Amino acid sequence: MPAVRILCVGGGPAGLYFALLHKKACPADHVVVVERNRADATYGWGVVFSDKALTFLEGGDARFMADLRTRLESWDDLTVVHRDDRISLDGHAFTAIARLELLQLLQRHCAAAGVEMRFETRVGRVTLDDYDLVVGSDGVHSCVRDQFAPHFEPTSRLLSNKYVWYGTPRVFDTLSLIFREFDSGFYVAHAYRFSPRASTFLVECDVDTWNRAGLSAMNDEESRAYCARIFARDLHGHQLMSNKSAWTSFTVSSNARWSHRNVVLVGDALRSVHFSIGSGTRLALEDAMALHRAIQSTGTLSQALDTFETTRRPIVEKIIEAAARSSEWYEQFHEHMTMAPHEFAMSYATRSGRVSRGQLEQTSPRFLALYDRWIADNASSAN
Repeated sequence: MPAVRILCVGGGPAGLYFALLHKKACPADHVVVVERNRADATYGWGVVFSDKALTFLEGGDARFMADLRTRLESWDDLTVVHRDDRISLDGHAFTAIARLELLQLLQRHCAAAGVEMRFETRVGRVTLDDYDLVVGSDGVHSCVRDQFAPHFEPTSRLLSNKYVWYGTPRVFDTLSLIFREFDSGFYVAHAYRFSPRASTFLVECDVDTWNRAGLSAMNDEESRAYCARIFARDLHGHQLMSNKSAWTSFTVSSNARWSHRNVVLVGDALRSVHFSIGSGTRLALEDAMALHRAIQSTGTLSQALDTFETTRRPIVEKIIEAAARSSEWYEQFHEHMTMAPHEFAMSYATRSGRVSRGQLEQTSPRFLALYDRWIADNASSAN
């Protein structure tokens, strides 16, 4: 039987992980990953996983997961800061790793398995007859998706909020959502450590705040200095660091169909998930696992791609729905900031529509007890 030829366009987590899984299962096949950037180039800072996400990923490559676990930062609670009140939400266990470290770990495992990786290489138009399978893993601005757009039928829209992705040497104990009012504007920082020495510090605001502050006219240094003033009490004297950081709006994207002939989309090329639920990298890795399993368990490529979509789509759509509700909450977070801190934290905890009081009793009993005590105290003072 001739070797199967597989091209993964894009060397992010989805493309690298699928290449690794397939090459280890089928060593004779020719698997190549083509990435336009350098092997050591990345944008952003850290990636975060929930404990639930890591449980899902345990079904993938055991050696990779063992290596990944030794490099993860971890914590058990989430912190909401509003009006200088720090409210802890227990039952929100997360782990994080530097995005570059994750990519380099995947690259090392791919190299050991015999995956061919070509960096600083651009793919123009894909010729389908050159490969048995083409995996479009080239991100939200996917060239593969764009080439076959009439078949995938992609849609996209921009959310109105503005955000910028910084880093900081300030090491946060937990994933922290820090809400601040500054110069008549409203801001939130999404902060979490991804190494013992640094944290992600993503700053978000509504578009009216962004315009009033004049952030569109600021250069990188001015913008970082301005954001550092907003969150001075939270940064503890540490600076903000840029990595080609620029203010932008989040692109919500999806595709009517996931495959065309021998081409399939995975990761952000397939759909984007708002960063407020921290599932983008998780979904990318899970896409790779699901595609690999479909190929291994079916007789033909056509059947495999159909199986990948029919089994994976319902799972993804539930997460997309939760992400949509979460992003809607963030689009209006400046309006919620009139709430008292405990009420605000409850609004945050239930924003996705998937968390009920009964679930909070199971997952966050300490927070719920604190919230109920605040309700009771308010009722007593009102009487």
